[in-house]
Amino acid sequence: MFLTVSKKVGRSLLVVLLVTIAVVGLLGLAPGSVAQVILGENATPQAVAELNAKLGLDAPFWSQYFGWLSDAVRGDLGTSPLTGQSVSEAIAERLPVTLQLAVMGLLIALVVALVMGVISASRPGSAVDRGLNALSAVFLSVPAFIAGPVLIYFLAIKLQIFPVMGWSRIGEGLGDNLRSAMLPALAIALTEIAAFHRLLRTDLMGTLREDFIAAARAKGMPSWYVMFRHALRPSSFSLITVAGINLGRLIGGTVIVETLFGLPGLGQLVASSITSRDVIMVQGIVAFIAVVYVGINTLVDLSYQVVDPRVRKVVGA
Repeated sequence: MFLTVSKKVGRSLLVVLLVTIAVVGLLGLAPGSVAQVILGENATPQAVAELNAKLGLDAPFWSQYFGWLSDAVRGDLGTSPLTGQSVSEAIAERLPVTLQLAVMGLLIALVVALVMGVISASRPGSAVDRGLNALSAVFLSVPAFIAGPVLIYFLAIKLQIFPVMGWSRIGEGLGDNLRSAMLPALAIALTEIAAFHRLLRTDLMGTLREDFIAAARAKGMPSWYVMFRHALRPSSFSLITVAGINLGRLIGGTVIVETLFGLPGLGQLVASSITSRDVIMVQGIVAFIAVVYVGINTLVDLSYQVVDPRVRKVVGA
């Protein structure tokens, strides 16, 4: 077990390093610089060069990167030359918004997909099953930047159930906070619902054909008991895997939703920092998201042993 965890951690650290190198390298290829942004369009080349030298941005790529890396290992992700705010403070300030959106979207998707998957697997080929499959196809084909405006129009403008945009923090009231988060969370959840429903339906239908399910039914157990007690757990193996991976992806992939709804999350900060060429801020946030993503993936891998006894036997061997 120790060797397995060590290998996973080593691969995870390598992924984080490669991601940060790629981000800094790509930003370096883009025209302009943060010094140009600070000084404005009318700044002279000499003034831009002097400010770049002052900020240390004229140093060779690898010198800048390893300097940043040595600080990051000690917990210092740097300070934005544009705002003067440390990257760690910016992440701590905006992470709750992004994390709440990702978790809410994932929970909504899991609950809805669980209901849809159980119904579909219980009546395969029926009109209800075909209808749910068609609904999943619709959800899967509607990206967040289209689902968002549709939800805003019907649920915020027409029905006035939720606010159009803006964010209320939990300290300002849990009810207002949930109302401000519900629409963006729904926009995130729609695609996830479709993927989870199809995955769970397929796994459940396969499990329901197993011999131990036939034995449980032969004992006279009710269908609902067989479904939830014997079939659902072994069928959730793939769902837990995908849900864990998607949570990490959602934390780093809420840029469109946060921008669309005007939410002060990490996604919006990354988008604005890329536009302003704030390399330090972008690099720090991307490194943080990469650590979260690979960390969640590692936890998902280790959770296999709890969910599926077969994995536990293999590891024990």
